[in-house]
Amino acid sequence: MIMTPLIFFKALADDTRLRSLLLIQAESELCVCELMTALDEIQPKISRHLAQLRKLGLLVDRRQGQWVFYRINPELPVWANEILLTLAKEQSEIIAVNLNKLLQMGSRPERTKVCC
Repeated sequence: MIMTPLIFFKALADDTRLRSLLLIQAESELCVCELMTALDEIQPKISRHLAQLRKLGLLVDRRQGQWVFYRINPELPVWANEILLTLAKEQSEIIAVNLNKLLQMGSRPERTKVCC
């Protein structure tokens, strides 16, 4: 799917999707259980939103054992990536509480570094 401004901004218009994207950007990658904790939401809701973001081309995923990790699509258009970076920098309070919940989470899944 070609990323257009309309598709991009519709994706950002939902609070769960916006916070998920900003959290994933802040942490490089996150799994569903981490987002559930950070956003205080149930698994089906988080999974549904992640699937939408993946389908729209904003996220990519990778499987590691039982975990599926999501990260910002490295092929995202420059303009879209710059908007996410600006939001993260200028509006960091949007996810401050969520990042704190994530930092307090025990037993986060281990990650294997992906070679570029």
